[in-house]
Amino acid sequence: MTTPFHHEPGAVPPPQCPAHNLGIGPGGLRRLYGPEAENDPAGLYDKLRAEHGTVAPVLLHGDVPAWLVLGHSENLHLTRTPSQFSRDSRRWRALQDGSVAPDHPLAPIFTWQPVCVFADGAKHERQRGAVTDSMERIDTRGVRRHINRFSNRLVNDFCEKGSADLVGQFAEHLPMMVMCAIFGMPEEYDERLVQAARDMTRGTETAVASNAHVVAVLTRLVERRRAEPAHDFASWLVEHPATMTDIEVVEHLRLILIAAYESTANLIANVLRMVLTDPRFRARLSGGHMTVPEAVEQTLWDEPPFTAVFGRWAVGDTELGGQQIKAGDALLVGIAPANTDPTVRPDLTADMGGNRAHLAFSGGPHECPGQDIGRAIADVGVDALLMRLPDLQLGVDESELRWVGNIMSRHLVELPVKFAPSPQQKLDADPLSVMARPARPAGDWEISSPARPVPEPAHSFAGTQPAHAPGAAPLPRPAAPPADGPSPGGGRPGPGTAVVPAQRRPAAPARLWQAVTRWWKGY
Repeated sequence: MTTPFHHEPGAVPPPQCPAHNLGIGPGGLRRLYGPEAENDPAGLYDKLRAEHGTVAPVLLHGDVPAWLVLGHSENLHLTRTPSQFSRDSRRWRALQDGSVAPDHPLAPIFTWQPVCVFADGAKHERQRGAVTDSMERIDTRGVRRHINRFSNRLVNDFCEKGSADLVGQFAEHLPMMVMCAIFGMPEEYDERLVQAARDMTRGTETAVASNAHVVAVLTRLVERRRAEPAHDFASWLVEHPATMTDIEVVEHLRLILIAAYESTANLIANVLRMVLTDPRFRARLSGGHMTVPEAVEQTLWDEPPFTAVFGRWAVGDTELGGQQIKAGDALLVGIAPANTDPTVRPDLTADMGGNRAHLAFSGGPHECPGQDIGRAIADVGVDALLMRLPDLQLGVDESELRWVGNIMSRHLVELPVKFAPSPQQKLDADPLSVMARPARPAGDWEISSPARPVPEPAHSFAGTQPAHAPGAAPLPRPAAPPADGPSPGGGRPGPGTAVVPAQRRPAAPARLWQAVTRWWKGY
């Protein structure tokens, strides 16, 4: 086994060295960038696993050393133990000693920002609590109606032509349309915003300008919502008891927008590629043996939207996967290699069914809080597309499909398709402006005895507590379950609460089935 990290970061082999062509850097370590890493990441993961086991030393851009975690259980430990592995990038030893310059190609990813993904402890709880509480206020059924409407609107743009690029004309636009509606800025959706979101994370010369455009759009939104709150996600963040500053709100909106856009666009493209290139996959889907949500879940195992997440930083000297990790070392959550870990998937061709043990959305305290929204966009969007164009065929040979890879993900550049031209579909005139989950007066659902006082936990931040903390101002209460049913958390109704059951009307099973069908289709 190669001894890791005994070379100087930034040192590179001479031009004539064959290591340039083999993806091998100083100390014999493999590079997590360059042609091999971009063109065949799965092959690179296999080599690293064979050489080092479940945790492998690798080189980032500029031959900066880091650790790539390959094992499924090791990744779970990495993400679930913030006391050992922090999200605060300022701990990185390479930053402290100047080995990594401020203009490093990965600077947009690791540069510390005042957002929850770079925080631990109380600060993380406060900021993430504001995000998760606000997400819980989103009306899932209303979002699905938006997705169905937007999907058909996009299909209308190309259905009469008989050909399309499902990446550039569908997958990369649908998530942005939905997120703009959720945020409360549907008027800001345009081609420039889509292109800026694509560009700002890819290390291009225009990435800084693209980022500035996105920030300007979100800053205007926050200013409007400070003055005129509405029933949308931006307003809920602004008004949340966590008392986030305007900068915090803008940065979290940017984080959510770009993460949701990038991951969901990749997910939709990957699901559609599997439908078009894998006959068994398509046969099971069209034959009713697999639902679209199951197809999405299988894709999250086989081709996750993010292949790795950078990063975690060791709080102190520790051990992981048999490797000695030093304080300040950088680690990457290896999502794609964890999903192919032989200990959890000895047969990569096996059907994973409804298994959600994959790490496509990471794990632990920083697990993606918006994963259900991403799944909904992919589920409804793919279903709507296939319903409109059931005869979709790949427009080129599969070998001609091109990918662009980087340390975090693989992007399908284009997905050309052909189909029988079909007429445009008339869209519902309903503006679908309401995104908030409707609130019901508490008295309509339950009779409560005075609650016993609960001591408030100490917080290290000033201001009002987040709404998810004990003693904080509650958000609108969801409908209570029937008296003989489980509580929303999976248990029975708590003591001191008498639930008032609703009266059953005739033909309730039929009405329930109709409601479920309408909800699933997004009507």
